[in-house]
Amino acid sequence: MLMLKLLVIPGFLLLISLAGKRWGPSVAGWLSGLPVVVGPILFFLAIEQGQVFAAQASTAALSAMFAMIAFCVTYAQVAQRAGWPWALAMSMLVWATAAIVLSLIPPSLTFSVIAAATALLAAPYLFPAVQPIVSGTKPKSDKLLLRMVAGALLTLAVTLLASTVGEHWSGLLAVFPVLGSVMAVFSQQTRGPAFTAALLRATATGMYSFAAFCLVLALTLPSLGLSAFALGVAVSVGMLGVTRRLLAKPAPDRRNSALKG
Repeated sequence: MLMLKLLVIPGFLLLISLAGKRWGPSVAGWLSGLPVVVGPILFFLAIEQGQVFAAQASTAALSAMFAMIAFCVTYAQVAQRAGWPWALAMSMLVWATAAIVLSLIPPSLTFSVIAAATALLAAPYLFPAVQPIVSGTKPKSDKLLLRMVAGALLTLAVTLLASTVGEHWSGLLAVFPVLGSVMAVFSQQTRGPAFTAALLRATATGMYSFAAFCLVLALTLPSLGLSAFALGVAVSVGMLGVTRRLLAKPAPDRRNSALKG
């Protein structure tokens, strides 16, 4: 089981990173909406802590999308004005604040759906309107290794802490922006702030797939058992296809909207 934890998530992160190198960071951001981190974590929780525990963690993970999208928006906005250390620090602070607030709210699937839907629908209007420069330095292999190591460490940390922190914080921590932060920092260093904003906007768009996965698990895991993960993956991949059309749309131009108003 330990070897699976050390290999499954890093393997997924490697595939997404390679896809980004071939088709661009916007595609990598979109693909990162797949539950490549939270899925294996919830699977291990279901095996080790029970299916009801994992279903409740899925509910918390769904609400944690609010914190994750807040992280993406904050990083994208701060990166336009400051270097990556400030952007990372501010976005992590926003994520932590949102996660703490969510942890104080009694668990509820209805609330989680509302929180996730609000964040997803508002996200396109909160990112900076930028025109990314596609040319730039290609990511190095050592940076791919760092992404993989970070994913493995998160999996170990959440599954080991699950019995201590409970299902609510297990779900919140499963959505900690490990992949998002690594991709954002390296994109800002190599491609610039505009490209980073485009990547994070694509990440937020891809998280419709993430939301679908968590919702399916929360609803079906207690009754279907581990088979719910297969259903969740199928629905998640289908939702990813739907959001491909959203990714092709240009970012809303708030400046033109303001002039019209």
